[in-house]
Amino acid sequence: QVQLVESGGGLVQAGDSLRLSCAASGRIFSSLAMGWFRQAPGKEREFVAAVNWNGNSAYYLDSVKGRFTISRDSAKNTVYLQMSSLRPEDTAVYYCAATAMRSSSYSESYAYWGQGTQVTVSE
Repeated sequence: QVQLVESGGGLVQAGDSLRLSCAASGRIFSSLAMGWFRQAPGKEREFVAAVNWNGNSAYYLDSVKGRFTISRDSAKNTVYLQMSSLRPEDTAVYYCAATAMRSSSYSESYAYWGQGTQVTVSE
């Protein structure tokens, strides 16, 4: 079993930066691929970014490429999502997810989910 706890969300203005953190416990962190997803009101949950088990491979939703960076710190059992040049359309609840399989952009691949953290970007 894996427990995931996100933090770092908040209210920011367009163009600002924010860093989300996701602390994992309950299973060897280095065995897990990690992902970030988001869900805006009235919309489907969508993939944002994913990183493989050792951090040397990452991929992103096209609309966040060049603005968001996913990274992981095995010493802290934590995965991060650094977000810059935020836009109002980035407003959503952001979820951290973990899988013992290969990293993926499909939410069905992830067995473990955090509770979510709200990110609101104003004009």
